Amino acid sequence: MSINKNNLKYSLSPYLQQHANNPVHWQAWSEEVLSEAQELDKLLIVSIGYSSCHWCHVMEHESFEDQEAATLMNEHFLSIKVDREERPDIDEIYMTALQLMTNSGGWPLNVVCLPNGKPIWGGTYVPKNKWMQVLGELNKMYHTNREQVLEYANKLTQGIEQSQLIALNTKLSPFTESEADSVFENWRNTLDWEEGGANRAPKFPMPVNLDFMLHYGVISANKEALSYVELTLDKMYEGGIYDQLGGGFARYSTDSFWKVPHFEKMLYDNAQLISLYAKAYRHFKKPAYQEVVEESIAWLERELKAENGPCYSALDADSEGEEGKFYVWQLTELEELIPPPDWPLLYDYFQLEKEAYWEKGNYILLRKESDKHFCEKHKIRDEEFKAKKAHWQEILLSARAERVRPGLDDKALTSWNALMMEAYIEAYRAFNKDEHLAKAKELAHWILERQSQDEQRLWHAWHSGNSHVEGLIEDYAFASRAFIFLYQETQDDAYLAQVEKWLNYAQKEFEDTKSGLFYTRPKSGEQLIARSLETADNVIASANSTMAHNFFMLGKIKQNSAYSEQAQIMLNHLKGRAMEYGESYANWAKLLVFQSYPYYEIVVSGPKAKEKYQAINCEFQPQSLVLWADKENDAPLFKQRFVADKTLIYICTDGACKLPLSEVSEALAQIHTRK
Repeated sequence: MSINKNNLKYSLSPYLQQHANNPVHWQAWSEEVLSEAQELDKLLIVSIGYSSCHWCHVMEHESFEDQEAATLMNEHFLSIKVDREERPDIDEIYMTALQLMTNSGGWPLNVVCLPNGKPIWGGTYVPKNKWMQVLGELNKMYHTNREQVLEYANKLTQGIEQSQLIALNTKLSPFTESEADSVFENWRNTLDWEEGGANRAPKFPMPVNLDFMLHYGVISANKEALSYVELTLDKMYEGGIYDQLGGGFARYSTDSFWKVPHFEKMLYDNAQLISLYAKAYRHFKKPAYQEVVEESIAWLERELKAENGPCYSALDADSEGEEGKFYVWQLTELEELIPPPDWPLLYDYFQLEKEAYWEKGNYILLRKESDKHFCEKHKIRDEEFKAKKAHWQEILLSARAERVRPGLDDKALTSWNALMMEAYIEAYRAFNKDEHLAKAKELAHWILERQSQDEQRLWHAWHSGNSHVEGLIEDYAFASRAFIFLYQETQDDAYLAQVEKWLNYAQKEFEDTKSGLFYTRPKSGEQLIARSLETADNVIASANSTMAHNFFMLGKIKQNSAYSEQAQIMLNHLKGRAMEYGESYANWAKLLVFQSYPYYEIVVSGPKAKEKYQAINCEFQPQSLVLWADKENDAPLFKQRFVADKTLIYICTDGACKLPLSEVSEALAQIHTRK
């Protein structure tokens, strides 16, 4: 058979469907396409991107919609399109190859490969003329100097495999507070102490890093770390990266001031930031943090959620071919919409005199101070201003809704929806609103009913009612974590039983028995050119660090030493990297803090257990695993600790508990003595 047509219209990926009408004869990734390339002896073009990627759209318009470029690609190559979100396992391998070749990365990720998939060239966005030049040279080289090309491809593939290797540390020793403290000390000089975030541009929110800082700051009583977290959270929600009207954060800021966003909105960013602001609210008690959480959840449910189903993946940065057009404003538009008496107030609030100006007469709404300070400056009552602001938002959101909307990537991913489950649970812990817990349960139901192949195996992706792509380690890691959290809130043993099934399956299908770490793909099924084993934390925590946290928590809950030891072994391998490169191993570093500083199991047992559990959780308790039961329970931490007419609180360490207490204040005093 000869592949000679673009077949992307049959794909379930919205990103691949975007390319279905290109004159390039794109194929979806499959073992059949690689076999065809080997039969025809043609090089492969593997082009990887995602639906909301601005530069992916630019390259599509310049090269992939261009007949001249398409003719060259169709004549001499087989061309494969990959959605990096649908197939992060493929993206991970070729991104590693690109970084080895160029010491840089990004999307679109374009790699030219041998017919067997081994890469020989890589780049990101490439203008049409250079793209055609590169392809011509590579095709010629392959047919005239094949031995050299094959040798390079083999060496590069070896490099990909070697880059995944971890220097194993098999000498287990107690983790120390000084080791945990060194993470912050080695990291602090790269932080921006004026604007928050990292001391560079562009600025990414990096919720995993901020989550470490919050946990470490509270547990170690490090005021400097906490002031950095508060500064960054304040600057982000006041800046243009936060949608001041609709809620939700853009993917990153193109400058060092959180002003001009790259306007795409991703589920994974917003799920994690909702969790982060909810936890920060419990510690700092800032009303603005509650506002961010509730506005962002409202936006997500309005614009990024399937009816009675999962959350979709992303909103595009572009509309009508222009980046940010949906979100920016001309001054005349705003002045016409806002009631004249309110205009001076809105003009000052959103910094329209100077700060908010972007380009081409467009303004990005942003702030420079808290609502409290703004009200004091203008001598306006808080409640009066709150009503005015709500009225402005209603007017401007209504006007914005008339515009052409950004494109929606309406596929759903198991791992990202698990992150959103966690976000709902953190919002529930912070604000005690039943609807947040109900939404978390809805997503849990979707994972169990639609994304489960059986009791152990998960699907990775979903679109239009169809589940597809076998589950990757990230799905098992994040789903397990979310279900542990849901068990904490509900005391439904079925959630915990499901976690153990997933973890047992992951150990059989994904685990590297030498290290206790986990490969990205299962051992059975399709085999790629290299086995990837990702350990670095990025915008999302790595699946491996998340799995280590899962074993740590499950070890505490079940009082199971095998789980606890696996968490220790995994962390031990990565401890050195976490201490030296906290920015890239922040979730590992958080586990190092848990393992180094005193960590408690707080067990609440009795008829009013949930009420006291929630009272404990009103304040952020990062150094504790808090559990409750309002009836007799055979779980290890609850055995013989139920008294029918009393609600008692036990402070335990590794299952050894002090004498029970009756008052929440007494319990909190015991775990806060170091402060």
